[in-house]
Amino acid sequence: MLEVYIDAASAGNPGPSGIGIFIKGEGHHIQISEYIGQTNNHIAEFTALVRGLEEALKISSNLISVRSDSKIVVASMEKEYVKNEEFKPYLEQALTLVSNFDLFFIKWVPDTQNKAADALARKAIQKEKN
Repeated sequence: MLEVYIDAASAGNPGPSGIGIFIKGEGHHIQISEYIGQTNNHIAEFTALVRGLEEALKISSNLISVRSDSKIVVASMEKEYVKNEEFKPYLEQALTLVSNFDLFFIKWVPDTQNKAADALARKAIQKEKN
């Protein structure tokens, strides 16, 4: 099973944003820190989800468990629905990616259990500033 921890950070809302993805399991230990430009925090969180799913699919299509501290991302995936039209393309893309996995789980975790992904997201913004 792959465990995929995702997070996003924005310096302002909207503002310079970054995503962090930490993938572990099945002999893998992958860290991704990417600057994604100017956006708001919710879009950044959905972007982290999509990128995390894309990376996980490169490794395995079996069992994947995503962990996020974004309640809106987790709830949207569980319900397969989001009210805000701005988020719909990201949700649709994520649901399409999820259909490629044999089993998919998503779970909300508190910030304290998502420190690795958070640090990677913050690092992406810092790299861009320097």
